[in-house]
Amino acid sequence: SFFQYPEELRRLVYTTNPIESFNRQLRKVTKNKGVFPTDTSLLKMAYLAIINITKKWTVRTLEWSKILSQLVIKYERLAKYIS
Repeated sequence: SFFQYPEELRRLVYTTNPIESFNRQLRKVTKNKGVFPTDTSLLKMAYLAIINITKKWTVRTLEWSKILSQLVIKYERLAKYIS
């Protein structure tokens, strides 16, 4: 159940606002173009858009170290990737 996780982790995964914002910004870039001559041109446009979108990310996750430690406790197999 969702409520078995600590409050900090629930707060982190509960909201979809960052995902929706990312998708909206990506859609805005591709919508203005209309037609792409090749699949490669679409991939290049998406790549550059993603680079520009992620440059603007400045908000830090509150209590990230606490969330990370809870994840390691809950999923021990992740410890070797996180340490």
